Amino acid sequence: MARNYLFSSESVTEGHPDKVADAISDTILDAYLAQDPEAKVACETLVTTDRVVLAGEIKANLIKPIDVESLVRQAIAEIGYTHADIGFDSKTCKIESLLHEQSADIRQGVERPDELGAGDQGMMFGYACLDTPELMPAPIALSHRLTRELARLRKSGEQAWIRPDGKAQVTLEYVSGKPVGIHTLVLSTQHAPEISQDKLTELIKSELFAKVLPPEWMSKNPRMFINPTGRFVIGGPHGDCGLTGRKIIVDTYGGMAPHGGGAFSGKDPSKVDRSAAYLARYIAKNVVAAGLAERFQVQLAYAIGVPEPVSFHLEDFGTARVDLVRLEKVLREMFPARPGRFIDEMKLRRPIYRKTTAYGHFGREDADFTWEKTDKASLLRKEFGV
Repeated sequence: MARNYLFSSESVTEGHPDKVADAISDTILDAYLAQDPEAKVACETLVTTDRVVLAGEIKANLIKPIDVESLVRQAIAEIGYTHADIGFDSKTCKIESLLHEQSADIRQGVERPDELGAGDQGMMFGYACLDTPELMPAPIALSHRLTRELARLRKSGEQAWIRPDGKAQVTLEYVSGKPVGIHTLVLSTQHAPEISQDKLTELIKSELFAKVLPPEWMSKNPRMFINPTGRFVIGGPHGDCGLTGRKIIVDTYGGMAPHGGGAFSGKDPSKVDRSAAYLARYIAKNVVAAGLAERFQVQLAYAIGVPEPVSFHLEDFGTARVDLVRLEKVLREMFPARPGRFIDEMKLRRPIYRKTTAYGHFGREDADFTWEKTDKASLLRKEFGV
């Protein structure tokens, strides 16, 4: 029998310093893929007060040189750091690039003459469940809704006191494995110095919580912690150093499912840390959408330079309606797990990655997020007569 429990997940806004770093890394990745879909990119970013440092390896055939500095400044401006009084200004921050060419040792293993090999070793997880219509765990889905709306209120000018840095955390109560209500809400937002804590709290409750969260899940009068330190004027890279790939649980399932350890941002699709995690989500989501399980998890693992995964593991949490041995055989045939195949099938060589960097890589309605399609669900239902 499933026990009752509480589970929490968090989301952060695009102005969070780690997400600023992710956005810069993926902006640079997109610029290279736009000119060379076969580009090999591994771009890491550090941001701190008044400074951006880029490092990593790139190999690409370019039609024209890429102005990295202009790309970085544009990405920072789009996030909202455009004034010195916020502590980080797209126009004046110092930018240092230490990017260099990819190692030939890595390249010879990945760019095989017969077939693309995995860009690194490692394990990747995909997950889906029936908590929400997008088949995502409810705590992370609600956390993303809050941070997206917080950003919208700021960018639209409806609440001009909101500044770019912020984060939300939602704790849900689960009964017999199903989410039934919100237990605790935590929200912190960077703000202009002139707004009082009382006014800020009132606006967050009325303009955010009341309008975004499901009323039926708010019926138990959840605990609320809004800017619990009492002041959050200094934020973003001025308040905390940011690094690419330091919010990987925000990027995936909010801790409801494992993460293999590799980050996504700044990596081209030959890096299976990113692309195979998308494939694993694609598989898991189609299994749940087909009605074959209520919760489902896929683990893939690779060796660098080797196309075939070294392991393909399924976990149904006791919810599958079909035989897992047969299901694995069907999934292996229906979803080829060799990088050269699934990168092409999911069209991952396009410059689509900048928009993945905030509010999660999964559970999004966007035609470019091909791993979110459930186009194989009908085939799975037919195969198993469900």
